[in-house]
Amino acid sequence: MPRHKAAVVVLAALVLAGCTTDKPTSTTQSVAPATSAQDSGTGAQSKFFVQADFDAQLAMRSETPQGPSGKPWEQAIAPQMAGTAKYKKDGPYHLCFSNAAVNNPWRQVGWKTMQAEVSLHKEIEKFTALDAEGKDDKQISDIAELQAKGCDALIVSPNTTATLTPAVTAACGKVPVIVFDRGVETDCPVTFIKPIGGYAFGADAAEFLVEKVPSGGKVLALRILPGVDVLETRWSAAKVVFDKSKVQVVGVEFTDGDAAKAKSVVSDYIQRYGKIDGVWMDAGATAVAAIEAFEDAGLPVPPINGEDQQDFLQKWKDAGLTAVAPTYPTYQWRTPIIAALKILKGEEVPKMWNLPQPKVTGENLSTYLKPNMPPLHYALCGCEDLPGFPETWGGKKS
Repeated sequence: MPRHKAAVVVLAALVLAGCTTDKPTSTTQSVAPATSAQDSGTGAQSKFFVQADFDAQLAMRSETPQGPSGKPWEQAIAPQMAGTAKYKKDGPYHLCFSNAAVNNPWRQVGWKTMQAEVSLHKEIEKFTALDAEGKDDKQISDIAELQAKGCDALIVSPNTTATLTPAVTAACGKVPVIVFDRGVETDCPVTFIKPIGGYAFGADAAEFLVEKVPSGGKVLALRILPGVDVLETRWSAAKVVFDKSKVQVVGVEFTDGDAAKAKSVVSDYIQRYGKIDGVWMDAGATAVAAIEAFEDAGLPVPPINGEDQQDFLQKWKDAGLTAVAPTYPTYQWRTPIIAALKILKGEEVPKMWNLPQPKVTGENLSTYLKPNMPPLHYALCGCEDLPGFPETWGGKKS
C-alpha cells in the first residue's frame, strides 16, 4: 500500500518502538516562533504526507459507516470490497499474529481485546502470536518464522512502515496477510484495517486548538517518535491546520512516549516562554504528565488534546479542562480476527477497511469516562461484550 496506509494508533499512544531504521538521527525538533502562514514554526512537511489521502480522511469524518449497529469494529466507511474466493478453505484454522509490541497501555488493552475476540470463535483451533518488542529486526525474523508454522492467515501490526514492507511483501506470496494499526508500503495484503487515520486524528486536535487558542498564541507540539506512518500523518495534518492559522508553534519535540520526558519538555518551554497557550499531542498517553507541568508551575492548564485513556478523561473532568480527545480506537484489535475468518471462508472484505473514529468532547465526556476501569484503560476498547470484561482489562464490576 502507498504511504497513506497509516494507522492508525496509536497511540498511539501509542508507541512504540525502540531503535528503528525509519528514525532520523535527531530526536527533537525545536522551531522558532511563527512570522507568517508560510513560516508558522512547523518546519518541513513530512515525506509521508499525501494531499489526496489527507483530503479523503477529513471527508470521511462526516460519512456514515456501513455495518452492524453498535459494532464499530465490524463497520467500514466507504468500503471497496475485495474478493477472497482463492483463499477459501475448510476449518478449523490456525491464525498467526506478528505484533509490533505490547510496550504501552494502548497496545496492552488492544492485545487483551484481540485474545478475547479469538476466544469467541471455535473454528480457530490455534492462535500463534509473536511479540517483536518494538524492534524491526525481530519482527522481520518473526514474520519469517510464522510462515514456517503452517499459518492459514497472517495478521501483522508493523513496528515501522518502510522497514517492514519487504517482509510483509514476501509473506503475501505464501499466505493471506491482514495488516492493521500501522501500514506498509505495499498493497499486497488482502485488507488493511485502521480507523479513519492519522490525518483525521491530527486535524481534530489541531482544529480544536486553533479554535481555543487566541491569535498569536503559543502552541507546543509533542510527538512520540518519527518514522511510523500513523504518527507522521497525525503531525502532518496538524501542520496543515496550524500553517493556515494565526497561532505560533514554538516547539515540536519528540518525547519517546515517556511521561517524565514529556513533563520535562513542557516545563522547559514554560520557563523559556513564560506562557504556553496550547498543547498538541500526536498521542495522549503522556497528556496527564504534560498537564502536571503546568500545575507544578502554578499556571492554568491551556487547551490541550489527549486520547481516550481513563487517567486523562478523569483529569479532564476533575480539573474542568478545555480539552478534546481524538481517538485511535482499540476496538480495531477485534477486526483482524473477524477479517481473517471472512477471508478463509471466501467472503468479501474491504480492501481498505476504514473503521469509525469517534472524538471525545466536553459534551460526550461522561459517555467515555468509566470509573470502574484502571487509569491506563482506553475507553474505546469495544471490549464490554467480550468474555472476562471488566476484570481481564483490570477493571471492577460496577
